[in-house]
Amino acid sequence: MPVSAATETKLRDAMARLLAGEPWHTDGALTKENLAREAKVSHATVHRAEVILAEWDAQVARPVLRTPGEVQRDETIADLRKQLREAKGQVTETLGKFDALATVTANLYAENLALKKKISRHQRLSVVPAEDG
Repeated sequence: MPVSAATETKLRDAMARLLAGEPWHTDGALTKENLAREAKVSHATVHRAEVILAEWDAQVARPVLRTPGEVQRDETIADLRKQLREAKGQVTETLGKFDALATVTANLYAENLALKKKISRHQRLSVVPAEDG
């Protein structure tokens, strides 16, 4: 899915600033992530702008190497994101179970009240003493 004309303009302006070494919103490193940040769009949006990405790749010939610390940081972030996704899944599952338990509890409560009324009526009827004649 291509990007809108407005988004394309943002990306082109951001690319020009980064390539000129005059960034407004980033540290100026020539990365696709910084292109997204500089244009104030999502990383996914950058990857949908295929024409601009091709221009970017042509302008930025060499890939940016990451330091071992940056690699470790990125791996930690990826691991934490995975853990967060799993935790959110567990929370969703638990909330579903709570909803089911609340429904069962409400039904049991209503059934309990109905049985108490029935017992109460039955006891009132059986308490009446028989007359001796």
